[in-house]
Amino acid sequence: MGTADGRDRGDQQATPQARPEFIEKFAAVLVAAGFPPMPARVFVALLISADGRLSSAELVEQLQISPAAVSGAVRYLTGLRLVHKERVPGSRREYYRMPADIWHQVMTMQSQVLVRWTMLLKEGMDLVGRDTAAGERMADHAAYFEFLTTEMPVLFARWEAMGRSG
Repeated sequence: MGTADGRDRGDQQATPQARPEFIEKFAAVLVAAGFPPMPARVFVALLISADGRLSSAELVEQLQISPAAVSGAVRYLTGLRLVHKERVPGSRREYYRMPADIWHQVMTMQSQVLVRWTMLLKEGMDLVGRDTAAGERMADHAAYFEFLTTEMPVLFARWEAMGRSG
């Protein structure tokens, strides 16, 4: 299906109901992980779009949602740097695209969260006493998160060494 600016969306590969079903299925997984529902749907729609970008009008049409819902979802996603706006030369429309290295960005943000959790767990250990059952439990959690935050850069470097930076 072509768009006003002549781009091909590549929709021929999926039955009409397959794309919306996939969007809802993937979005449900994101929602279960803590993502708000509408940004999750917009995120997946962008992910499966042929060229990785969609306009607000295309999102409204594809997701059968209001322009206000698209605006709110895009505002949420741009705030997290998961989506950015762009203009296509010769078009007056704004398009939304996710960065090529989106999953790296998501994992980097997750790593930053783990660092904050580790600091809070250590603060909690000092609060309840490191030699108490709660302090020992928090020490185990903090050690796990420290392990993950130490290993993530190693994993990122291995991924990049494979030539798969984004």
